[in-house]
Amino acid sequence: MLLYMSNSRHEATSTPLHSVSVAGVVVRQDGRVLAIKRADNGTWEPPGGVLELTETLEDGVRREVYEETGIKIQVERLTGVYKNTARGIVAIVFRCRPEGGQEQLSDESIAVEWLTPDEVIASMGEVYAVRITDALRDDAPHVRAHDGRKLTSSMDL
Repeated sequence: MLLYMSNSRHEATSTPLHSVSVAGVVVRQDGRVLAIKRADNGTWEPPGGVLELTETLEDGVRREVYEETGIKIQVERLTGVYKNTARGIVAIVFRCRPEGGQEQLSDESIAVEWLTPDEVIASMGEVYAVRITDALRDDAPHVRAHDGRKLTSSMDL
């Protein structure tokens, strides 16, 4: 667990830091979106994971998408920032386009599929489906909070 010490002289305990993750909403020319079925819990999600300390956001997205799906990507733009208030995870999500590679499974994925937007909504929980629907929109990046299951707040930048 990562901890930091407060600069406050009155606070004697450490407060846990947030974990930062990145995810890529990879959209093909036909509008289908890359998704994985996670090996640990069986849920469908856009590919992504914890950002390593020394990587840029874009490098982290490229690494995570490739590790989980075998697809190489070009990162296009930031589409949202999502905070899981229950677990202290901040996810930074980017819209991406495929640039090569071949779909393959990994230790983290038991299925890799190209889903339509309707299939995304039908197969993913709200907190992951909204990341994809936000990325498919052309408006400003979105900032949202959730409790791990349901959205609790939202704003547009």
